[in-house]
Amino acid sequence: MTYSKFEDDAAVVAFVRTHTDQFSDDDVLLVEEIGDGNINYIYRVKGEDSSVVVKQALPYIRIIGTDWPLSIDRIRIEAQVLQTEAMWAPKFVPKMYAFSAEESAFVMEDIGDHENLRFAFIERHPLPLLGEHLGRFLAETLFHTSDFYLDYESKKRAVANYINPGLCKITEDLFFWDPYCDHERNSINPLVRPAAEALWNDKPLKIAVTILKRQFMNCPEALIHGDLHAGSVFVRADSTKVIDPEFAFYGPMAFDIGSVIGNLLLDFAGQFGLPGSVQEKEDYQAFLLGEVVTCWTVFKTRFLALVTEKSDEPTMSDSDYANAFMVQLWHETVGFAGTEVIRRTIGLAHIADIDSIEDIELRAKSERWALALGREMILNRDVISSPEALNAVALALPY
Repeated sequence: MTYSKFEDDAAVVAFVRTHTDQFSDDDVLLVEEIGDGNINYIYRVKGEDSSVVVKQALPYIRIIGTDWPLSIDRIRIEAQVLQTEAMWAPKFVPKMYAFSAEESAFVMEDIGDHENLRFAFIERHPLPLLGEHLGRFLAETLFHTSDFYLDYESKKRAVANYINPGLCKITEDLFFWDPYCDHERNSINPLVRPAAEALWNDKPLKIAVTILKRQFMNCPEALIHGDLHAGSVFVRADSTKVIDPEFAFYGPMAFDIGSVIGNLLLDFAGQFGLPGSVQEKEDYQAFLLGEVVTCWTVFKTRFLALVTEKSDEPTMSDSDYANAFMVQLWHETVGFAGTEVIRRTIGLAHIADIDSIEDIELRAKSERWALALGREMILNRDVISSPEALNAVALALPY
């Protein structure tokens, strides 16, 4: 099948009208392309009283073109993941209205009344429910797609259904390879290059990262989002929505949890150099560390409750095993969080929390701090015993 981009606004409108009943026949619909995604096309279709979002994938990366081919199956995976997540955590994902394999596109709820978490962090917006919401989302989605809940046959069919090699390869390179060598894809502040070169020559660190890479590649614990950074989360003070699970596959639970915690700590690093008074920065950094604790605590409490309530697996449902699993999962989470911190600092894909610091010297200080924290997290993941201990490591690092 030949896949092609919607030719014009009329084609986008026709797609929405054909596949949904969200608008009346006489509703005049307007189309605007939204988002700054590098991979796909995203449109808002707006009528008089309501609107929807259309996402279309083509068999290549949008900003590069056919020189970087990419499996079209990613849009099917994303649509199915959103539907699966909606079964178990409906408050935390946008509604899915329709999916068409023929047009490689889907229609979903417009969450334009939310803002991107990345920019909410930069503006220091109060988000009193963020850690609770993300902890709950992680517990519900990871438990219900794991061996703790699914029978052996359903789980193995699900693993096969979500094979996602092209997107996984991107993650394997950007997380576990590029930042640890002088790769052409890396983007490095010249003032930070000596610190980056130190990582490239840090053999114990590189071995630890390879251990985490092997786990990412070979541990199909649950259906993970696979790209759960702050840019994939939209927020209001009272609501949290997780989007963009096109990198999803059956992988290690700790990767998703670590991505969330890593992004909280990355914004902590950025706050040092962002505009504002010292008190404003310190207060928001305290909030971020509090959300690290809240996210993990809510996740752990809810996951263990689900094991007690719903798990029929005779060995995993044992409370002693479940608690031992949580101990190991936390240590793995710390390690994966460390890889997120490092790759966002010297790899290909940076974050605005740090990159928007205009003073290059101040930016470099935040970046060096982040690299030091990431290294500590990866190398000492087995001895950092709790979120509170992780926060103590962060607070003890000199800026």
